[in-house]
Amino acid sequence: MAEAGLFRPVQPVRAYERIVEQVEEAVYSGALPPGARLPSERDMMVAFSVSRSTVREALRVLDSGGVVRSRPGDPRGPEVLPVSDGGLRKQLTRLIRGDEIGLGDLLAFRMVLEGSANFLAAAMRTDGELGRMDDAMAVMRSAVDEGYEAFSAADVAFHDAVAEVSHNALLRVCSEVVRGIVLNLIAGKIESSPDRRALMSESLAHHGEVLDAVRRGDGRGAAHLARANLFDYYADYCTPDERSLLRTLVDELPT
Repeated sequence: MAEAGLFRPVQPVRAYERIVEQVEEAVYSGALPPGARLPSERDMMVAFSVSRSTVREALRVLDSGGVVRSRPGDPRGPEVLPVSDGGLRKQLTRLIRGDEIGLGDLLAFRMVLEGSANFLAAAMRTDGELGRMDDAMAVMRSAVDEGYEAFSAADVAFHDAVAEVSHNALLRVCSEVVRGIVLNLIAGKIESSPDRRALMSESLAHHGEVLDAVRRGDGRGAAHLARANLFDYYADYCTPDERSLLRTLVDELPT
């Protein structure tokens, strides 16, 4: 017989979480389409056999997650919102900013995301999309003389242009969130760098190589460049163990 000491006390699930789960399931299954109205607070209290405060906490969570728009006192009930990437951004940002996810994990995820975006861009880009990437590169070149803040904004615009060419909304949203958090984590280190201009010039050269590979339609080359460039730019900010993992992604991850 197993020893009782093997087990830990369990935490009861809060009632409002069960309400959130049921509403989300109804929304995601299509039973509650965009524009539909949830019952009033009083009717929800009866339906779920809970207190008003429990219903209001569930509605607060659903509202903050972008599932419904809840207005206290609205006799029509909370409105189900259309699916958008806003809720995904919030949830992904909250997850990534947790204490258990470090810079190494974020960079590894970013390598996978941007490698995939570059691969798809090389395969799917049109002349017009290449033109937008060329324009973004031109802005980056001029931003070197303006300073790191302007250059960083131009850098983001270039990555956004590449992600748009992938025609994958989920890939684009995840890339934007991860990239922004990585930049925030090391912003202070870059600000204190003795030669930020050298860092910007190096980054500019890397982006030029990526654009050339995309222009040639070399998806594998563009994907590998994304991973290698991220390693070159950020690896020094990571621990030795993290650098080892990132190096493996650069050298051995199949495209």
